[in-house]
Amino acid sequence: MAKTVTIGKSDVTSMPLGLGTNKVGGHNLFPDLDDKQGAEVVRTALDNGIQMLDTAFRYGNGRSEEIIGQVLKDYDRHQVVLATKASHDPAQNMAHNNRPEFLKKAVDDALLRLQTDYIDVFYIHFPDEDTPKYEAVGALEEAREAGKIRAIGVSNFSLDQIKEANQDGYVDIVEGKYSLIHRNPEAEEFAYLKANHISFVPYEPLALGLLTGKYQADQVFQKGDWQFDHDPVNFGPERFKKNVAAIDQIRPIAQAHHTSLVDVFLAWYLANPNVSVVIPGARKPEQVVQNIKALDVRLSPAEYQTIANAFPEAAGGSDAPAYV
Repeated sequence: MAKTVTIGKSDVTSMPLGLGTNKVGGHNLFPDLDDKQGAEVVRTALDNGIQMLDTAFRYGNGRSEEIIGQVLKDYDRHQVVLATKASHDPAQNMAHNNRPEFLKKAVDDALLRLQTDYIDVFYIHFPDEDTPKYEAVGALEEAREAGKIRAIGVSNFSLDQIKEANQDGYVDIVEGKYSLIHRNPEAEEFAYLKANHISFVPYEPLALGLLTGKYQADQVFQKGDWQFDHDPVNFGPERFKKNVAAIDQIRPIAQAHHTSLVDVFLAWYLANPNVSVVIPGARKPEQVVQNIKALDVRLSPAEYQTIANAFPEAAGGSDAPAYV
């Protein structure tokens, strides 16, 4: 049985491998999604012991939450850790809204779509431009006091915004972009989170598929390709080739453990003391089954350091956190 982690200062606990569900009902984000297959992805995760399901209103503008809510009817709700997010305001052309009244309604709306009477983790998905962050979090604290949510999170916040949001000590968890090729949080953010007992969940841990090893060094990406448009630095001609070369250095470690590159990289996050829960996404049920195998991969300290050091040009530096 995998270790259990506690989310911030709350009483929410979860195993450290979850499921990101932007490909479950996220028709506005990905082409050719099948809702029936999405539901099966969620079922496969739950059937194999996954606890945390990470979703958001923006994933299909409520559709992901609806699918998860339907699936959960067949499971023990208390064995599932539901995490969802909101900030996109349909009344303002999906502009970000952190105003207390909006967030309170967003919580209530999410409860209806998820068909549950409480949400384990509720994040402010993105900061807006003008709402004081401690006021936004204060609205979520009221929702927590009412029993509607159990833990408070912020996502895509800068360090200064995190500090402002946590003015009263209410923030339990931060979700942010972090992977072996995006290491910015290592510079300052992780130290603040640790000092304030705030958990961290990385999104895009497999770096838009780069860390799956599926790309070849001679591939070329340009404007119009979704990978390049999303990350022009790492899919640009110079950095992309170096990333592929770095990934190739890790293949012997995967071979030694008789597993995939994906599971080796996921195992690195699972061993990283700064990461509470890692939430790789999946379009197909078999991808969920493959990801779960990462729980059985035990990297040696030397292997952990080799993986960290393979990406020296990653933003934020290459100094890896201590192995655990």
